[in-house]
Amino acid sequence: MAKFNLKLAALLCLALLLPAVPAMAEVEEWRLEWPRTDFTRHAIDLAEIRSGGPPKDGIPAIDAPRFKPVGEITDLAPTEPVIALTLAGESRAYPLRILTWHEIVNDAVGGLPVALTYCPLCNAAIAFERRVDGRVLDFGTTGKLRHSDLVMYDRQTESWWQQYSGTAIVGALTGSQLRMLPVRIEAFQRFRQRFPEGQVLVPNDPDLRPYGANPYVGYDGSRLPFLYGGSLPEGIAPMAYVVAVGEDAWALNLLREKGRIAAGDLELTWEPGQNSALDHRLIAEGRDVGNVVVQRRVDGRLTDVPHHVTFAFVFHAFQPEGRLHSQ
Repeated sequence: MAKFNLKLAALLCLALLLPAVPAMAEVEEWRLEWPRTDFTRHAIDLAEIRSGGPPKDGIPAIDAPRFKPVGEITDLAPTEPVIALTLAGESRAYPLRILTWHEIVNDAVGGLPVALTYCPLCNAAIAFERRVDGRVLDFGTTGKLRHSDLVMYDRQTESWWQQYSGTAIVGALTGSQLRMLPVRIEAFQRFRQRFPEGQVLVPNDPDLRPYGANPYVGYDGSRLPFLYGGSLPEGIAPMAYVVAVGEDAWALNLLREKGRIAAGDLELTWEPGQNSALDHRLIAEGRDVGNVVVQRRVDGRLTDVPHHVTFAFVFHAFQPEGRLHSQ
């Protein structure tokens, strides 16, 4: 494990030394690697995209996910983080110990084609409907980053998609938008209590990766983000956790202190008992970052809403005019 971390650190250091602005020659290299991608169509400056190190599909998405009933899971610590998704009465948990190594799971839940995604460098855990204009898409990893965030691609058109926003930023589908679905990043024991009949993602090959290990040791305690060349937020540490909903974000420390924050029809709550996936070398031993629930009151009932538990620099990068509440 130590050997792997040294290799990863070396790759990250090398990537940080690369120019942030891709030369024309680099874009031409992209065309060779991605002959089906229409680079004449893009919604962002291509200079904002940089290599994350791995090649196309170097971080392999999971296309045929396997699940076990929650009662049969014995290798997950009670406080390990999972992404919990419920659709049409079907509940599934996707452990970050697996998503850290694959970043994308192409699945179908409650009859809906979905993509479960996780970008470790942004701690962005997001579920999307995979259907766009009636067409079902399958997603993989490009090996590229923008604002330190995963750039995905769809295998049908090889358009590139921003994971944080679910927007197509390069290629034939530029401007298309994936529908974000409400999920919770919560401790495994909380999922098990809420959904005793739920299903949990398990590795197709348990020996393929060192599942349960964290290749980003100490990342969420670092001073600055990796592979990020943009401006930093003022008045808050760039790597401070925030809870973002649309154009508003609240510092996690503030939510932890209060326990509950009400903002209009939104209600944010925090309770202890969830490991950080980006702290200790073993996820099950990561420090306690707690469990966040974000809900909106609709007709007198609280309903989960899509949100991000991410870093301050990420919110600043994607919502530069957004409101960040830290006190």
